[in-house]
Amino acid sequence: MNLNLSGKSALVCGSSQGIGKACAIELAQLGANVTLFSRNLATLEAVRAELDTSAGQTHRVLVADFQRPEQVKQAITQDVADHGGFDILINNTGGPAPGPANTADTEQFLNAFNLHLVSNHHLVQALLPVMKERQSGRIINVISTSVKQPIPGLGVSNTIRGAVASWAKTLANELGPFGITVNNVLPGATATARLDAIIEGKAKKQAISVEQATENEKAQIPLRRFAEPSEFAAAVAFLASPSAAYITGINLPVDGGRTSCL
Repeated sequence: MNLNLSGKSALVCGSSQGIGKACAIELAQLGANVTLFSRNLATLEAVRAELDTSAGQTHRVLVADFQRPEQVKQAITQDVADHGGFDILINNTGGPAPGPANTADTEQFLNAFNLHLVSNHHLVQALLPVMKERQSGRIINVISTSVKQPIPGLGVSNTIRGAVASWAKTLANELGPFGITVNNVLPGATATARLDAIIEGKAKKQAISVEQATENEKAQIPLRRFAEPSEFAAAVAFLASPSAAYITGINLPVDGGRTSCL
């Protein structure tokens, strides 16, 4: 199986921590030149220092606030002009705050739409000219299993993630003739700070201990444990590799079997 990414350039969003950081580490280990993209320069520099350079790679950082799509557009447009394009785009950013859909303020939906879909779209449009010229590219969106099965208590996230999934499927159909694949990877319960916050919120709401809430969550997963970020990153790296050239337009759950539908 060809997983070699030597000579490839990857832009990894939300790469200062959690799943994004794990994806950056995995892609670097496979030989890619990785550009870390998030809003915290100091944290990004710390992550860059951890990335593998044994294959002679050069890694960079790019800074913008994804809650401000125009800032993202400006940053990526300038970066492409200065450094050329990318072969791989990993769209990833933190999810909206939990809560039911019916009580959410409309501003929450608009903010989440900008954070996820609009910022993603700016990145794709900036990178497409070079990908089309090369007749090759990988666009991978980290979203949520809620696109297959809505998650209780994540009303805004469920709504916006579904929009991103449909956008990605549409792009897969449009970009296939250029050799560009577009796929979504759907994390289940993964050991990150966001999962900790969600469990703490459930524990408080149910008046139980965090330990009990944690065990309740694990009991819903056939594998009876949470994923490590590196396990999720391995699925992303495969879809970014030459071996996944004929896979496009899919939603791939990495959830230990928790999603009950096919």
